[in-house]
Formats: sequence, structure tokens, C-alpha cells
Amino acid sequence: MQPTALPTKPHYPILDGLRGVAALMVVAFHLCEAHATSHLDQLINHGYLAVDFFFLLSGFVVGYAYDDRWSRMTVGGFFRRRLVRLQPLVVLGMVIGAIFYYFQESALWPAIAQTPPWKVLLVMLIGCLTIPVPLSLDVRGWHETFPLNGPGWSLFFEYVANVLYATVVRRFSNVALGILVVLSAGLLLHLGVTSPEGDVIGGWSLEPRQLHVGFARMLYPFFAGLLLFRLARLGSVSNAFGWCSLLVVVVLAMPRIGSPAHLWQNGLYDALSIIIVFPGIIFLAASGAVHSAWSQRLCRFLGDISYPIYITHYPLIYTYTAWVATNKVPLRNGWPVAALVFVAAVAIAYASLKFYDEPVRAWLKRKVLADGSEAGKKAVAAAVK
Repeated sequence: MQPTALPTKPHYPILDGLRGVAALMVVAFHLCEAHATSHLDQLINHGYLAVDFFFLLSGFVVGYAYDDRWSRMTVGGFFRRRLVRLQPLVVLGMVIGAIFYYFQESALWPAIAQTPPWKVLLVMLIGCLTIPVPLSLDVRGWHETFPLNGPGWSLFFEYVANVLYATVVRRFSNVALGILVVLSAGLLLHLGVTSPEGDVIGGWSLEPRQLHVGFARMLYPFFAGLLLFRLARLGSVSNAFGWCSLLVVVVLAMPRIGSPAHLWQNGLYDALSIIIVFPGIIFLAASGAVHSAWSQRLCRFLGDISYPIYITHYPLIYTYTAWVATNKVPLRNGWPVAALVFVAAVAIAYASLKFYDEPVRAWLKRKVLADGSEAGKKAVAAAVK
């Protein structure tokens, strides 16, 4: 039996644009992180919260795209669609990570020089399947579940969220979903104010505490995004893209809150940003519209590169961080190279989108998603555009 081709739905262009703004902030955050001595003096201090913003966006968009389609779609069909959307770039990110790996030798990762190529290839192949690697295969030494491309951890939790949604949570009434969201908010708030580091950073290791962080950072924003989609009565907001972009940048660039003696204050900022501010931004963005052709092109471009830049930029960050650490480069001297890396990350993302991701997804959609009818072919053609 062929999968049923579902009609495509229009995007929220401002949400697409905001995803790109947050992705660019992630790159800038990671470049500045290479020069920080601790979380306390990190420039663009809260850039890590972009991951939580992505989870919330994802929950909202998944609800919009699929909540009313379950009468025509199986769980297997849902998973196929999500795999087609997400997995090609996961594979590419791991391949890029393996290619860059041996250019990242430094005192930060002394194991690199001794790691045999077969082990790197094994870690790459496991990573291409989005399976977290055990500590015995941690070729970098940072206890990462995806040591060739660190951001893979959030894609793993994205898949976990999708599994929970498709198998259980989609059946929840709004009341039941609201209870789940409130409980998850409590878990996230507890994480923020009790964190030994005073933030919600983490989730990329199989260690029990890191798994706790990862689940706390995924559960609330993803399912709060789903609840927001179900309950929101959108209004009309003027200049929504500009104001919402500014809010995203301000939240992510905010300096560290509180002193080293009061770390809980920064953790509270993190939790409240995720619980209150991010849903508000998404509500405002979904209530807005873009009218000029220039704004539409900008939002489309930012949305198009958002996922490619997120999943391909980190091998460049490893390499830049190794260069900074080896040569002890301060930011005031390293910013020209950092700017070059930033531009390179955008260029690689765009090339990955146009020459790999879009063609591969188009091929996969023809093979595994469309039915044999003329309507199915048209749906696939529309989805690829």
C-alpha cells in the first residue's frame, strides 16, 4: 500500500524567519564561546537558549502541520515524513564532522591524534542513524553523544518528542496536554534554579544528569508549542518580524544574570525565558504577516538556511576553537577569523540546502511519500518548492 500524499499547508513566514535569526545567533554564540573562560564571561551569553526556542517552534509547527491529519495518516506515515525532513542533513552533518575531525587537534582534545580512522568512521555511521554513542566511542573526550557533530544531541531529542507526540500525546485533550505542560514547566523551573552552573546548558551526554537536562529542555517547549497552536486565537500584529527578531536577539544576547554567589538568578532567567517569553514571541510572530516582497524573501531565506546552518556549523566551531586554544587568541584579535567562519558557515549551509538537502528530500518524497496518483505527484511537487 502506497503512503497517502497529504496536501501541503502554507508556512508561517515570520516563524521561518525567526528560526533563521536564532540559528545565526547560535553560530555567533559558539564562536564567542571559544574565547570565554567560563559561563560567566561568555559574550552573547544566552545563545544556548536557541535550542529551547527551536523545540517550542517545532511543537507549534508539528501541531499545525499534523494535528488535523491523523484520520488520513498513520503513525508510520508521520515518521516517514519526519525522517525525510530531518535525516538527510543529520547524515551530512556527521560526514562534515568526520572530514573536519583531524583538523581539530589541540590540547582540548588530545585523543584526536591517537584515534584510528576506522573508529571515526564507525562513530560517523552511528551518528548518521541518530544513535547516541557510548563513552567507549567518545573520540573527542567531551562526553558528547555525537562527538563528531555536537548539535546532533538536540535532533535526538527532537525525534524523541516526535515519537511521544505521534504515539501518545496527539490523543491528549487540551486539558491533559495542559497538565503535561504545567508539570514540564515545573521540571524546567526546578532545573534552572537548582543547576550547579546556574543555567540550563546541557543534554548532550548519556550521563543521568545530562539526560535529565535534555528531557527537561525538550518536554516543556515542544509540548507548550503544541498547546499554544491548539489554544491560540491569533490576532493581527504590525511589524511582527522586526519586533520578534529583536526580542529573540535580546533574550539570547542578554549578559549573565546575577553574581557567582547567586547562580540561581541566571537559571531563573533561563527558565522564565523558555516558559513565558518564547511562547509570547511565537504568538506574536504567528499573529503577524509580511507584506513586502523583500521581507518575504528575507524570511524565506532565513527559514531555508536555519536547519542546514544549525546542523552543519559545529565542525567549523570545533576547528575554530582548536585554533583559538592552541594559539591563545583573544576575541579582539580573533574576530576577523571568527567573521570568516561565520560567513563560511552560512555559505556551507546554503550550498548544503541547494545541492544536497533539497534534491535528496525531493527524491525521498517521490520514493516513500507520494501515492501513484496525479494528485499525489502534484502534492510532492508543491512540497518540494
